[in-house]
Amino acid sequence: MAWFLLILGGLFEVGFTTCLRFVEGFRNIPWTLGFLVSVTLSMALLQAATRAIPMGTAYAVWAGVGAVGTVLVGIFFFEESAGALRIALIFGIVACIAGLKLLH
Repeated sequence: MAWFLLILGGLFEVGFTTCLRFVEGFRNIPWTLGFLVSVTLSMALLQAATRAIPMGTAYAVWAGVGAVGTVLVGIFFFEESAGALRIALIFGIVACIAGLKLLH
């Protein structure tokens, strides 16, 4: 269950980083509220996961899920670069996350 909460927290990290694109200095209220809800849920889920998963491992996985998810949102929704090296490096992050899970 802790791993599920951790991955879900990482997905909410994708939510708050995506919302940051639209908050306009926190003047755009709907996007700001989305940011605040997402960051609160993301941190709460990370905190809950660290009850069963070592903090360093949990943080690395949470940040990795958020980073990979945010890059994918950028590629699929905001026309960011999807070059071969960038994709290879993303797979490297995913491999590291999987490795941390296997070691736990």
